[in-house]
Amino acid sequence: MTQPYSATRNRTRNLVSKVPQITIYFWVVKLLTTAMGESTSDYLVYHINPYVAVILGFIGFVVALALQFTAKKYIAWVYWLFVVMVAIFGTMVADVTHIVLGVPYYASTIAFAIILTLVFTTWYKVEGTLSIHSITTRRREVFYWAAVLATFAMGTATGDMTAMTFHLGYLPSGILFIVLFLLPGVGYILFRLNPIFAFWFSYVMTRPLGASFADWFGKPKNITGLGYGDGIVTAVFTVLIVIFVGYLTVSKRDVQREGARRGYRNEFGRS
Repeated sequence: MTQPYSATRNRTRNLVSKVPQITIYFWVVKLLTTAMGESTSDYLVYHINPYVAVILGFIGFVVALALQFTAKKYIAWVYWLFVVMVAIFGTMVADVTHIVLGVPYYASTIAFAIILTLVFTTWYKVEGTLSIHSITTRRREVFYWAAVLATFAMGTATGDMTAMTFHLGYLPSGILFIVLFLLPGVGYILFRLNPIFAFWFSYVMTRPLGASFADWFGKPKNITGLGYGDGIVTAVFTVLIVIFVGYLTVSKRDVQREGARRGYRNEFGRS
């Protein structure tokens, strides 16, 4: 039977996967980047002109985006540099929505959740899968990063909402998000929860989880923080990210294997 034109076109544009294999290293670095993005954004906004900070964040975001989209394969430092810039710029977008535009945290959380839902809905309607193992076409890569950016903006607003609007404080909020982060994994192991849903649910939770602990370490004691300062927190998390990403760059422990990707697509979505 003749293949539809769209299927043929997508096959000719297939890329080598440009996202990492999901391992413990992925989750560790992801949490580090969310924490570092929160503290870096806050440090820049409060130590230089906030408009200049946002412009610098946007420039860094665009440069990292260009590096990721022009790369021909997964390169650990390029991928994680883009994630870091998404974390920093995504935090700025969420903060501007609240501070400059005056949108309450609960309203921005709902708005970003709607945007994320629209991204996922459109992605699934067009591609038939939300699997991270299926990011082998340019269009899927665009959907993937749109979802990532939306998760960061929504996660930032959610973490601030629980800490400030609901008055939980940073540490209790962090503990709450630890539970929510681990819950899908437990559901997957014990109850065979859909792995794609489990992945994305945990992925969304990494943002408020990392941000809550970054704020707990960095913010003053009078607002439930430990008072170490955003600059020190940023420096510590940056060093940790460099160490882990350097290890992954050398070891290639997180490079996806073609056979594993093919099997995953066949089981959970069309290729």
